[in-house]
Amino acid sequence: MYIPPAFLETDSAAITATLKGSGLANLVTMTEEGLIATPLPLLFDETEGPHGTLYGHVARANPQWRLPVMGDALAIFMGPDAYVTPSWYETKQQTGKVVPTWNYVTIHAYGRIEFFEDETRLLDLVTRLTERHEGGRATPWAVSDAPSQFIASQLRGIVGLRLPITRLEAKRKMSQNRSAEDRTGVAEGLRGTAAAEFIAP
Repeated sequence: MYIPPAFLETDSAAITATLKGSGLANLVTMTEEGLIATPLPLLFDETEGPHGTLYGHVARANPQWRLPVMGDALAIFMGPDAYVTPSWYETKQQTGKVVPTWNYVTIHAYGRIEFFEDETRLLDLVTRLTERHEGGRATPWAVSDAPSQFIASQLRGIVGLRLPITRLEAKRKMSQNRSAEDRTGVAEGLRGTAAAEFIAP
């Protein structure tokens, strides 16, 4: 990923927050048949390995897990993003030399992927994923709420994945390359939008 110095994110707490806060990532692998990408929720375990480890699962019918992976796998996480109109820039009034852009947060996580079919590990994984996404609900659903035989049948339809992260690239593009006046204009323009809290400079 191309990352100009102004947009390089090095804050480990911010990176961890994005990895944990992203609801969906894109898992990309290179195979002899070409690139394969699958959108799926991934669980980030920051305690496992120097850069953490990602866990998730794909449908057993998905060919991605069966095809040998060439090199590293890539998990792409997208944080908040928003279109930035030139109308928000003070520079527009001064020179008119402005163009539209996009503010966003993204992380690319690389590593050698491993797939597994062990039912005990799969049950642990889907339980952890469920607890992560149900935890904040008033009446959270639990895997144990469903009949055990039904859950066992569902587990037979998926394959787990483990991706120990060996390299992270994090980019936080928040108009850092603009003047203070332009950044203020972007912040004011984004105020009141869903993205304001996260991507206003």
